[in-house]
Amino acid sequence: MIDLNADLGEGFGRWTLTDDDALLSVVTSANVACGFHAGDPSVMRRVCDLAAERGVRIGAQVSYRDLAGFGRRAMDVPSGELAAEVAYQIGALRVFAEAAGAEVAYVKPHGALYNRTVHDADQAHAVVAGVRLAGGTLPVLGLPGSLLLEATAEAGLAAVPEAFADRAYTPRGTLVPRREPGAVVTDEDAVVRRALAFAVHGSVETVDGTTVEVAPRSLCVHGDTPNAARIAARVREALETSGVAIGAFA
Repeated sequence: MIDLNADLGEGFGRWTLTDDDALLSVVTSANVACGFHAGDPSVMRRVCDLAAERGVRIGAQVSYRDLAGFGRRAMDVPSGELAAEVAYQIGALRVFAEAAGAEVAYVKPHGALYNRTVHDADQAHAVVAGVRLAGGTLPVLGLPGSLLLEATAEAGLAAVPEAFADRAYTPRGTLVPRREPGAVVTDEDAVVRRALAFAVHGSVETVDGTTVEVAPRSLCVHGDTPNAARIAARVREALETSGVAIGAFA
């Protein structure tokens, strides 16, 4: 069984980026922006209402405080401050999740914070400290082999490895930085093939043509890529046709 997740609620005020309604008809877990890289109270409330109505698990997608850069710019945040900001974002989303009759079921860092916690032990432990500060024992989604998942497991929380069907991988099993050509896979057939490779074989072809082992429990399709909802639907259909069961990990 594998979980399908997508980044949702990435709008702000009159600005809309993700097709939340369509994606919530496909995915089993929703990574909801908590206001630091995108999202606002109205958006968060609407996404939580829709997710609860459709039985989709709600996750807090925590980020550096970077609305202008969509959370994708490198930042140096003291560990204590970062832990507090992570807890703050989880708490904000929890209000709307519980109002919808659901709960915040897991945490996933976004953008620059996600990539930083792959190799930065201080920031990885700060994220986990923020999760604990928020008062729960929530699972944490992260890159396989990352210091984030290592810190999560050390804290006694569930460390959930994930893979990205629409992102290119280096031979080391890390994501190709977005500033480099080909970092985002936009060809729909290629995304479907990669999703099947992850789910069925536990591996993916990297940018240099070699294969790296990546055995995810959850598979992400970014909500801000072109035709994201259609791609996600194709991925789900292909997985189910191949005998892969789809279900939330949380």
